Amino acid sequence: MTPWHRARAMALGLRVRLLLAFALLGVTTTAVVASGSYFQARTVILQQAQDAAVASLTDQLSKVYPVASLPPTQEELDVLAQSLSDREVDTVVRYGELWSQRADAADIVTPELRQEVAGGRVAWQRVERYGTPVLLIGTQLRFERSDGTSVPSGVEVYSVRSLVTEQQSVDRLAGLAWVTGGLSLILAVLLALLAAQGVLRPVRELGRAARRLGEGDLSTRLTVRGVDELADVARTFNDTAGTLEHQVGELRRMEADARRFVADVSHELRTPLAAMTAVTDVLDEEADRLPGDAGQAARLVSQETQNLTQLVNDLIEVSRFDSGTARLALDDVDVAAAINATLRLRRWADRVQTDLPSGVIARLDPRRLDVIVANLVGNAFRHGTEPVSVRLRAEADWITIEVADQGPGLDPEVLPHVFDRFYKADTARTRSEGSGLGLAIAWENARLHRHAGQSGSLVAGNTPDCGAVFTLRLPRVAAETVDAGGVR
Repeated sequence: MTPWHRARAMALGLRVRLLLAFALLGVTTTAVVASGSYFQARTVILQQAQDAAVASLTDQLSKVYPVASLPPTQEELDVLAQSLSDREVDTVVRYGELWSQRADAADIVTPELRQEVAGGRVAWQRVERYGTPVLLIGTQLRFERSDGTSVPSGVEVYSVRSLVTEQQSVDRLAGLAWVTGGLSLILAVLLALLAAQGVLRPVRELGRAARRLGEGDLSTRLTVRGVDELADVARTFNDTAGTLEHQVGELRRMEADARRFVADVSHELRTPLAAMTAVTDVLDEEADRLPGDAGQAARLVSQETQNLTQLVNDLIEVSRFDSGTARLALDDVDVAAAINATLRLRRWADRVQTDLPSGVIARLDPRRLDVIVANLVGNAFRHGTEPVSVRLRAEADWITIEVADQGPGLDPEVLPHVFDRFYKADTARTRSEGSGLGLAIAWENARLHRHAGQSGSLVAGNTPDCGAVFTLRLPRVAAETVDAGGVR
């Protein structure tokens, strides 16, 4: 995932979390407030209805209070129930097992309520009647004795009053609570979106700036707004980017100086090396005739001069790669013939096993192909064990050349560094010779050959028999204009 996509995912995650947090806060607050208000208002409404009903029943009973004689007759119970009933209140009267004839409400009188009323108390209960809520109030009339005192008469009066009006008021309160909750949720979401926009805008800007910085635009800076934590992050990013720009600039300057130094020194060495090479040619001719140590010294000087010349040439070649001046000189090449010529020129033809199908033509740089094959085969002789083999395979658009030996192979810790400059795997091979630039130059030469947007490649590995194998893959028709390889 790219830095931009990571920043995008983070921004989406923050937006969702902010929305959920605000929505949860709004819903919770609304639920608590609305529920508290609802239950409080419901209690007040029902309590007022209950108090009013009890007061109304008590007032009506005062008109018939106290009972003149006991036990009352059926007619007296019916008259009493009739006088206490109206369109809104349905009343039944009971004495023992005797009920008033208007007793259609008697079936909802619960045993609990009758027990309370039998004890001489005024009791009430909210129950369901025909699917509607009603308030059931029960009390007992008093009987006045001859001495002027009054006692419970045993005449129980039960008044049934509908609570439909009150229930409608409660339902309106509930609906209002739901509407309030919905509006609060919408408001919370809008506030969350505004807050998310304010918070995520700097985050998105930071993500875009980090992406540009990662792409190499070291001049990227953020606009600092405010004095909050996000502003601190922006300032820290700007400070970091500034420090990074300065350090990278210094590194690039030092790198350019180092490359220029290597190139200058290499070119300056070519003139004295040319003179030394001429001298060593003379020494080579006379070495066999020189006595003992003198002959050995002459051969040593000649060999080291050749090594120094090769090192200088390699450094010049590397400087061309680094400066971007390395270019291909393309020509139609018979690949098998070119490889055989490389082996014959270096007197390796009798020591190398080849599998080179004829007729494989590719448009390549023949000099660079010679350098690559010579480095790979020479490396196999120096660090591996014979026999060394070279194998050529052709595809429609690419050719593959494998160079393998029968040595101990490459250690897994060495493989990632095989093509690094000046790297010598002394512990992984039987010997360690050369400058350490040969494989690096071969790798760069392979990359110079491109086709259809793909570079040539050189890969190191091991054969199933544990020998080292280098696989070179080049296009059959390389591009004319090629970007130079750079420092890896």
